Order: sequence, then C-alpha cells, then structure tokens
Amino acid sequence: MTVTKRDDAPLLVIAAGGTGGHMFPAQALAEAMLERGWRVKLSTDARGARYTGGFPHVVEIEQVSSATFARGGALAKLLVGPRIAGGVASAIWGMIRDRPRVVVGFGGYPSIPALSAAAALRLPRMIHEQNGVLGRVNQLFAKRVDTVACGTWPTELPEGVEGVHTGNPVRAKVLERAAAGYIAPGDHPMSVLVIGGSQGARILSDVVPEALALVPEALRRNIRVAHQAREEDMERVAQTYIAAGMDAEVRPFFQDIPRRLSEAQLVISRAGASSVADISVIGRPSILIPLAAAIRDEQTANAQGLARADAAVLIPESQLTRESLAEQVAAVLGSPEGAEQMARAALTQGRPDATERLVDLVEGLANAPVAATSGKTRD
Repeated sequence: MTVTKRDDAPLLVIAAGGTGGHMFPAQALAEAMLERGWRVKLSTDARGARYTGGFPHVVEIEQVSSATFARGGALAKLLVGPRIAGGVASAIWGMIRDRPRVVVGFGGYPSIPALSAAAALRLPRMIHEQNGVLGRVNQLFAKRVDTVACGTWPTELPEGVEGVHTGNPVRAKVLERAAAGYIAPGDHPMSVLVIGGSQGARILSDVVPEALALVPEALRRNIRVAHQAREEDMERVAQTYIAAGMDAEVRPFFQDIPRRLSEAQLVISRAGASSVADISVIGRPSILIPLAAAIRDEQTANAQGLARADAAVLIPESQLTRESLAEQVAAVLGSPEGAEQMARAALTQGRPDATERLVDLVEGLANAPVAATSGKTRD
C-alpha cells in the first residue's frame, strides 16, 4: 500500500500493545484510515513495537512508558504506577502539540496513557474489544469513552454500557484472500496449519505432533504440517514429526499466515480473537482449543460462533489428549463433504467488512458536534 503523508490531514491516534491480538486489528484500522487520507500515529510500548513490522511505513510509532501488574516482583509492581503516570503525562503533552481528531484504544496496558490523555483533554475516543469478554484495560475505560466497538458478539459489557458490533478487523493481506476457494481433503497432499499465541503454544507443541502421528496412515501419509512453536520447543516438535515420518515445517512465527490459511485443509489453533477472525474471513475448517489460563475464559467465548455454526470443533484444554485430537483430525480430513461444509459455515461467521464498520465509527466521532462527544461518558 502506497500512501503519501499529509501534514494537514486529520490525525488518528491508535493505542494498542502487548500481543498480536491487539496489534493486528489496530494495523487493519491504520491501513484503512491512511487510505481515507488521515494521518495515523500508533501509541504502544517496547513489547508492542515488536508487532509493528507490518504497519505502513508512514504510521508514526510512538513508544510510551507503561507497565502491567501481572508480571515482575514486588519492586516492579511498585514502579507500575509511576511508569504509567509518566506515560500519561507524555501522552497529554504530545496531544497538546499535535491534537488528534479521535483516539482509539485496542486494549493492553500500553493503551492506558493515550486513552487517559484523551479523557483528560476531552477528545473523542473509543475502544475496540476483540474478545467476547472485556480485557482489564477496556473494562477500565468502557464507561469513559464515547463508543465501545465489539469484535465478538455478544460481548459481556458493564451494566449501562452499550456496544456496537463491528466484528474484528483483519489485515489487508487476509482480506485479499477472503472466501478463497477451498480444496477439500482427499488422496493428495493436505495442509494442516497449527498456530497458537506465545502464551498458548506450549500445549499445542506437547499434544499436536503426537496426535497427528496417531492419525490413520492412509490420511497421515498425505499430511503436510506447518507448526508454529516457541523457539525452546522447536527441536522436540520437529523430532516428533520426523519420528512419525511426517513432512513438517516448524517455526516460531509465520509471516505469511494469510497464505497458509488459504492453502490449509484444516487449521488447529487457539481461539484468540484475531485467529478466529482470520479463519472466518478466509473460511476454513478448524479445531479450536481455547486457552485455559485466560482469566475471563474469553477464548471459549470467541470460539462459540464457529462451533455453533458447525464450522469448528471446540476442544476444551481440560479434554485435550493426543487420542481425542487424532480422532477429530481424522474425522475432518476423512470426510471431504463434511470439511467443505465446515469451510462454508466458517464464512457465515466472518465479518470482512469489520474494518469499514470501524472506520465509519471513527469518522462519525470526528464529525460529531463537539458537545456530543467531548467529555461524554456512560457513567
């Protein structure tokens, strides 16, 4: 995407960080707003900055000071407040110098400074929640913003807060492959894509290779695996596939997930909101294993739409064994008609227009009378 930066264009500040689940939909909105002639600034921290490689080069990346109470020892937790306060002060000063028309938060602790600054300066602001349950930061700001956009529907919201169902924006490279033709399983090479976020990849590395090794040989001989694993697990994962005589590519991260999704006969994945959105928009059969460690069990909520549409098999982590997974893999790959039906059903859950819906909300806030937005809350 080629975009020319205009200094007189309206400014959108996007605040996100922590994980790809926050950053990927933020990237989708950034791409669309640049197309509409806006300037875009991304406010994130050092951890979130690792995911900015796919953002258009004209997006200004601003690293802010933030922190989380979830990690570190007692001293680190004592420093959280001062670090966030410093980030808020810096964000306020930045917005005074270069005033944004709208501020959008996608969750994660790095979004606190920008959203707090927007509230202090009474700027139009909104949040987008990717999961079916609000994250901690979005829970904090739900009553302090003008609009709450929801990626998964229904989303559990605080009393008195109304959400707008937009769906989860997907990156431009995913949209390019929306509803890509599906090649049903058969007596030919079949691609199985295994993906899980950094937190949830370990159990997939523990179970999936051994499960695929148990799939009947008539199917197993045709399976080609692309498995995303943590670096410390890569060697043992690769060795398990080799021992089973299977063709497998094992990497810590795949840059070309949209292509791999479009070529897959089956996806085995955690149920992160972005993964579910990508699977739905491209339209692929999946086996979803929600992360049991998620405090609010949001991944189960994320997976419900595909599972209820018979587009995905949902296996709770507590019930995941190599035998149970092997049985489900064999059931999908052994039934071409059933797999095709799952692929079609996945498309019914996709929201390829989610980015446009979010763009409309942003521009609506920008064009609303000042009195209707500035300082408005849902208290």
